[in-house]
Parts: sequence; C-alpha cells; structure tokens
Amino acid sequence: MPQSRHLVRLVYVLIAAMAFIADQVTKGIIERRIGLYEVVPVIPHFFNLTHSQNPGAAFGLFSDSPAAWKTAVLVIVSALMIGAVLAVVWRSRHLDWKTGAGLALILGGALSNLLDRIRYGRVTDFLDLYYGSYHWYTFNVADTAIVIGAFFLILRVGFSNERPPS
Repeated sequence: MPQSRHLVRLVYVLIAAMAFIADQVTKGIIERRIGLYEVVPVIPHFFNLTHSQNPGAAFGLFSDSPAAWKTAVLVIVSALMIGAVLAVVWRSRHLDWKTGAGLALILGGALSNLLDRIRYGRVTDFLDLYYGSYHWYTFNVADTAIVIGAFFLILRVGFSNERPPS
C-alpha cells in the first residue's frame, strides 16, 4: 500500500511540474516573439495574445503601487501560501484525485509565478479574453492552473459526501 501512495504522489508532483514548465515555456515564447503591449488576435472579438508585465498581484492588484516593499510582500505571501499547500499535502495520509490534482495545479502555478517575482519583480501575462469592450484581466498559464486547481478543491469540498483528508 505505501508503494501505491508514493506512486500517486509522484503523479501529483508530475502535474505540478507540468504546470510549472508549461507556464515558464509559454512566457518565454511570448517574451521573445511578441513585443510588450503588442496584441495578436487569435479569435476575433473573444481572445487575443497580449504581452503585458504585471508587477502586482492577481488581477493586477497593487500593480500601480510605487511602494518599494510591494515585491517583497508578494514574494513572502506567495511563499507562505506555497508552504501551506505543501503542509496539507505532507500531512495528508490520503488525497482523493480532486484534492491531489487541485493542490498540484495550484502548487505548480504558484511556484512559477513566485520564481518570476523573485527573478524579475513581475510576472508576464498574455492571455486576453474579452467580449466587445469588456476585457478580463490578462493572465498566464500559471494563473489558469491555479484557478483550475481551486475549481477541483471546490468540487471536492462542495460536492462530495466524503470527509476531507486527515
């Protein structure tokens, strides 16, 4: 039984690694091939690739703040959240697939964005969804992994008759 638990955890590590790598690779491609603030239409009236730099938090929060401590606070908060995810994974004897995959996606995305904040003081965003003049905040693959991971956790907590992992 312990061997199968290790195999399952390895799958979760691979999911986190794939989210991390996919985010880093796509950001690199965008940075090399699309100029800053350049817009490349993909699906007219719905989806563009738009190279932007986000020195703030999710959804552009604090991006306009000139505070010198902003990046340090974002790095510390991100690191604490990653630590919390790792603690949950480490302490859980059994993770159902929704919880394990959700935490793995959150971990991979958060680690990728944290690395960018440490290296560059900002995160590259490029996925631009919109309808008419209404644009969602530009985001990246890491953000997508985090949202999908959170969705899995919501499914686990909100729509399951099982007890959460101990």
